[in-house]
Amino acid sequence: MWTILEPTETNHRVLYSALTDYYKAWLEVMDEAAHEISKETIKHNREAQHRYLTWRAEKDPGYPLLKKLIGESLAKDLVMEFLFEGVNSLGTKSFLDYFPEYAQADGTVNKKRSMMGKSFETRPWDADGEFVGYADEG
Repeated sequence: MWTILEPTETNHRVLYSALTDYYKAWLEVMDEAAHEISKETIKHNREAQHRYLTWRAEKDPGYPLLKKLIGESLAKDLVMEFLFEGVNSLGTKSFLDYFPEYAQADGTVNKKRSMMGKSFETRPWDADGEFVGYADEG
């Protein structure tokens, strides 16, 4: 949760309550989740998760703030090893493998192009959360 609140006891209670409600709801969803056994579906889900993590690790809008707060090295470690853990272990494709439209002439990722402030229709995912152009390679 990203928020700015005055540091009061009431705000701390409200934020803590919201966090615990969210966590309880998440645990309920996890308890109700079906165990997937289809190898093709598992492969598809793993790649979709890797694609998502790769996107977020590269384009997360909170990264510049993290970098200012804790420094570039610690921010990168936090993003890669905690917030989007799995980006280095669930797959081998790079950001540009998934999103070649972000490539610059020198082969690096265009850092200036961002999704912040863009409408839903221009984002790289559809109304179901599927990345546009994603095809099951199974």
